[in-house]
Amino acid sequence: MATTTHDNVSEILIDKVADWLMRTSLSDAPLETIVKGFCERLAAAGLPLMRVHLSFSMLHPLYDALGFTWVRGKGVEVSGLRHEELALNPERFLQSPYYYLLNNNLEHVRRRIYMDTPSEFPIFDDLKDMGATDYLAFMQSLGADSGHGMVGSWTTDRHGGFTDDVIGALLKLQHHLAVAAKMAVLGKLADNMLTTYLGSSAGRRVMSGQVRRGDGETVRAILVMADMRRSTMLAEKEGRQSYIETLNSYFDAIAAPFNRNGGHILSFVGDGFIAVYPCGRHKEPSEFAAREAFAAVRAATVRMEMLNGERRKQTRDPIGYGIGLHVGNVMFGNVGLRDRLTFSAFGSAVNEVQRLQNLTKKYAHSVVASEAFVNYCGGDWTALGQEKLRGVRQKFTILYPNDAALLARADERFDDVLQDGLSEAEHVMLLHRNTRPLQPPRGLIDKMLQ
Repeated sequence: MATTTHDNVSEILIDKVADWLMRTSLSDAPLETIVKGFCERLAAAGLPLMRVHLSFSMLHPLYDALGFTWVRGKGVEVSGLRHEELALNPERFLQSPYYYLLNNNLEHVRRRIYMDTPSEFPIFDDLKDMGATDYLAFMQSLGADSGHGMVGSWTTDRHGGFTDDVIGALLKLQHHLAVAAKMAVLGKLADNMLTTYLGSSAGRRVMSGQVRRGDGETVRAILVMADMRRSTMLAEKEGRQSYIETLNSYFDAIAAPFNRNGGHILSFVGDGFIAVYPCGRHKEPSEFAAREAFAAVRAATVRMEMLNGERRKQTRDPIGYGIGLHVGNVMFGNVGLRDRLTFSAFGSAVNEVQRLQNLTKKYAHSVVASEAFVNYCGGDWTALGQEKLRGVRQKFTILYPNDAALLARADERFDDVLQDGLSEAEHVMLLHRNTRPLQPPRGLIDKMLQ
C-alpha cells in the first residue's frame, strides 16, 4: 500500500516525477519541454498547485532571462526579457519576492495570502484575484561559480494553504528540477555560443562531433562574397571607435539577408564575408537557391541604401560595397593547428567568387555574377564581357543585373537591426561578463519576477 502525504499526494508519484526529471536532463530536451512536463506531472500527482512560475537566467544574445508561468488548466506561457527592459523599469523587480530573497540572501520565502490584509508584494494583488491562499518563492543557484540561476514560486488556492508534506515534496523536487534546468541551459548556452561565433551550420557540425582537424565535407552551393569599398580611407578618417561602429552597421545592413532563407554566413574576413546556399546537384534546388541568394542581394541593396541615406544626413561618407555571385563545390571543414582549429570554406569555387567580387571595382557595378549563377537564377542580366580570373584556366562570362531587377523591393524591414548598435557576439560576451550569481539586476526579469 502506497504511503501518502496528508494532502493525499502519493510519495511514489513524487518519486516518479523526480525520476522523469533525471531522465529528461540526459535527453537534450529544451527548457520549455522540461518545465511544461514537470508542471503537468506535479498536477497529475495530486499536488494542490494553482500556479507555478519559474525563471532562468540565460546567456543569449538578446534575452537576459527566460520565464515560464504555468496556470492550472491553461498550460505554460513563455516570456523572454531583454536586459535593457529591466533597466528601464526596475521598480516591480525591487518590490518583488525575488528581490527580497536576493537582498536577504535567502533560499525560500513563504507568505500566506489573505484577502482582507494589505499585500506585502504587488504580485499578491494579482494572486488574490486568482483565489490564492499560500505562496512559496525560492532561489536556486545553478553552480557556485555559474552566472546562471533559477528563481520560482509555487502558489495554491487550497483552503488552509500548503501542508508541510506538500512543501517538503516541492523542496525535494526543486533540486531535481535545478539539475535538469542546468543541463538544458548549458546546452542552450553552447548552442548560442557556437551559432554566434561559428554560424548555425558550422555550430551544428561541431555539436554533432566534427571536432577533429580534417573533419569536413564537400557541398555544392550558391556562393556569395561581399566586401566593403574604401575601408582603409574610412578607417583613417573616422578613427577607431567610429569605424568599428561603421563596420557593425555595415554588416547589420548587408550581411543579415544572407543568413536566412537557406543561406549561411560561413565567415567574416576583415570587412567582407562569404555566404553559401547549399543546393546539391539537381536543377530545381539549384534554381531555388540562386533565386533566394538574389533575393538577399536585393534586400541588402535596399538596406545599404537606407544606411547610406542615414549617413548622408549625418554628413558622413556613404559606404561602398561589392558583391559577387557564383555556384560551385565548396570544401567545408575543420582546419588549423592541432590545438587551435576553425571551420572554414575553401576550394576553387571560393577563390573564383572572391575574384568575381573584385571585378565590381573594374566594372563599377556593385553586383556581378558568373554565367553559371545567372543560368540558375534567371532574370534580366547584361553581359559585361569575359574575364580570365587569376589562377583559373577558363574564361568567365561576367554579368550584372539591370537596375529594375536589382532594386525590386523585397519584403524586407530595416528595423530588425539591434537598436543599441551591438553585434550578437558583443551581446553574448556582455551578458557573460555582467551576469553574476545572486546579483539582483542581472539574469532576472520584470514581468516574469512574480
